[in-house]
Amino acid sequence: MCAINLRGQVWQDETSTKLASDVLVDIPRAHERRFGCSGKLLKPSRGSVEALVRKVPRSRVLTTTLLREVLAKRHKAQVTCPFLTKRALMAIADDPKTSAPFWRVVTASGEMISAYPGGGAAQARHLRDEGVTVATRSGKSRVAELDARLVRF
Repeated sequence: MCAINLRGQVWQDETSTKLASDVLVDIPRAHERRFGCSGKLLKPSRGSVEALVRKVPRSRVLTTTLLREVLAKRHKAQVTCPFLTKRALMAIADDPKTSAPFWRVVTASGEMISAYPGGGAAQARHLRDEGVTVATRSGKSRVAELDARLVRF
C-alpha cells in the first residue's frame, strides 16, 4: 500500500513491511488527495516506531495519529504511512521479547486497539493497572479524559 515503485505506482509486498531503516519517498500525485498534501511520505521502520513507543511513560498514552505526526516531523516528511505504522506496532505487540509498552498506543479517539494480543480488553487491563481510567460504552473501551493522558513530544 505504501511502497512506491520506479513508475510512481503504489504497491506493497512482504519486504515493505519489514524495513530495517526509515525510508522517505515522494507522495505520488495520484495519492496527494488521500494524504491531504504533496511532499514526502515516511515509511517507518519497526525500530523507529518502537523507539518512540518506549518513550511513552507509565499512565500516559499516545494516539496512532500523534505517533505518525511525530515520526513525520522528526524526518521532515509531510506524512507517515499509516499502514506501515500499524504493521510495525503489531510486530512489536506480537514479539514476546519486546519490552516496549505497545498497550499505551491507542486510536485517535482513545479507543483500545482490538488487533493487539488479547484484544482491547487486555489493553484496557494494562492501562488500568497503570492508573489510566478506561470507560466502556456500547461495548467499546476508551481512555477517559484522553487529552489529559496524552504524552506530548
